[in-house]
Amino acid sequence: MNRRSAVYSSSIRRRRAEAAAIAPAAPRPATRPSPSDLAQSHPLKFRAVVVAAALAILLAAGWALAPSPGGMPPEPPLEAAAGRPSAADAYEQIRPSVVLVRGLPGEDETAAEDEPEGNTGTGVVIVESGTILTNLHVVHGAKRVKVVFANGLEADADVVGVRPEHDLAVLQPRAVPDDLIPATMRSTQGLRPGDEVVAVGFPFGIGPSTSAGVISGLRREYRSAEGARVLTNLIQFDAAVNPGNSGGPLVTNDGQLIGIVTGLLNPTESRVFIGIGFAVPIENAAAAAGLPPF
Repeated sequence: MNRRSAVYSSSIRRRRAEAAAIAPAAPRPATRPSPSDLAQSHPLKFRAVVVAAALAILLAAGWALAPSPGGMPPEPPLEAAAGRPSAADAYEQIRPSVVLVRGLPGEDETAAEDEPEGNTGTGVVIVESGTILTNLHVVHGAKRVKVVFANGLEADADVVGVRPEHDLAVLQPRAVPDDLIPATMRSTQGLRPGDEVVAVGFPFGIGPSTSAGVISGLRREYRSAEGARVLTNLIQFDAAVNPGNSGGPLVTNDGQLIGIVTGLLNPTESRVFIGIGFAVPIENAAAAAGLPPF
């Protein structure tokens, strides 16, 4: 007996086609109107949206650029201000290298009543072995030179070099502290009027004292109070100095030695500071001690 292939009735096909025609079509996904459609169908609403967005952008920009209350610009970050060296930092850096220098008129330590004030001054250690720079007028004519270090050690010192054209003297103490710290010297190249400086010394024998100011000028000339010589190529500064500061260090705010204080302008006979001091650049001062220039 032969098997026959299955045959599907035409009536079933017809019923399925009719059911498909009657069933509702699947819904189409909703679409968001484009800006152009919105502008065409609702022009007033579209303009309002654009204006509101523009105002929001302008307000945000104005808030970001607005100054702080009172019309002052925003304060710098605290960490930036804290990282900037100050006059106090300069003093702490140079203090271990600063010495009191006394030029005594006799072999003993008793000075005569008419001893000139220039016999008390300041010096700065520039070599670990104890080499000290000071002003020649501080020790000129002295029978004995004595220095007092930052740790209180007192010692006699010998004048081992002079450079009159720069009013400089080089001292070598006969004893030095074990932990002596020399100053760090820096070239004066690149210094500008307005750069901050600090002077440390013993004005009128009081100290060590510190004062701060700025460089007022470079390559100045100055005639000594006695009129004996004219000093050239000096650093002019306005940090307060007085008799006794002579021979002391002039340093930057990070404590680097750039000059040796050598004089103050005195149009009167009062011998007090009126706003202008002078220092020998460290290049010239170091050369007096036989050190190579920078």
